[in-house]
Amino acid sequence: MNSRESQGMFLGLIGVMIFSLTLPMTRIVVMEFHPLLNGLGRALVAALPAAALLAWRRERWPTWPQIKSLAVISLGVIIAYPVFSAWAMKTVPASHGAVVNGLQPLCVALYAAWLSHERPSRGFWLSAIAGSAIVVGFALYSGDGTLRAGDLLMLVAVGIGALGYAEGARLARQIGGWQVICWALVLSAPFLLLPVGWLGWQHHLQHPQPVALKTWLAFGYVTLFSQFIGFFAWYAGLAMGGIARVGQVQLLQIFFTMAFSALFFGESVASSTWLFAAAVVMTVVLGRKTSIRVAPQPVRSA
Repeated sequence: MNSRESQGMFLGLIGVMIFSLTLPMTRIVVMEFHPLLNGLGRALVAALPAAALLAWRRERWPTWPQIKSLAVISLGVIIAYPVFSAWAMKTVPASHGAVVNGLQPLCVALYAAWLSHERPSRGFWLSAIAGSAIVVGFALYSGDGTLRAGDLLMLVAVGIGALGYAEGARLARQIGGWQVICWALVLSAPFLLLPVGWLGWQHHLQHPQPVALKTWLAFGYVTLFSQFIGFFAWYAGLAMGGIARVGQVQLLQIFFTMAFSALFFGESVASSTWLFAAAVVMTVVLGRKTSIRVAPQPVRSA
């Protein structure tokens, strides 16, 4: 692994550490807010610092092909993942959702092969599939042999969210990692304004009492860090180190999320959950030793 790939892995790890608190914080928010209000509202609020940063840096407007890519990114990381994962947190613990979230690296690798023409070796695919199989086995084991509604919602979030990750990393090679998430937030904001305003008004009518401070703090985290700052490192890492390879680092998010859930939020984590998570992480270690070939692609400037 060369220095650029190592730097990409490091940046990806920083992004994963930031994202690891997303599900626990979301679980706090949806105790008072509707999942749609949380999922869409955090993107609308995050669009404010994104617009300010773009204006301060005097960034050039994206081209039409880049805007189409940004629409795909917005579908994955601004709408699908935040909304469906928030709905899932209504019914499953954050630590459980984190393990189901372990399917995302495999989905990212598949999208990388499709969109960015990355060609992982057979050993990489075997490791990725093994990790995903362990994740599905955990969901079935903890759900008494059946997938719960929260599991299905997390699977939808993961499947569509991974598309936003892969497409965002591809676009980051053209315009930069932080520019990708900033433009996605800014261009999505006009479409979010009306539904978020209506959801906020409905919440006020149904729950006129003040919102708890911990809810606002949790909402602030998923807005500023999960929806904004975390993507600075994540997209840059994927673009530098390779989408498929760096995407596998996200499997380590399981450990961070479960540890934070137990440490800060008092969630009980069964010993079997740690065993499943350890098995998944072993597949990442094996996958790092495999080769990934990238087909030559022209890099266009913004």
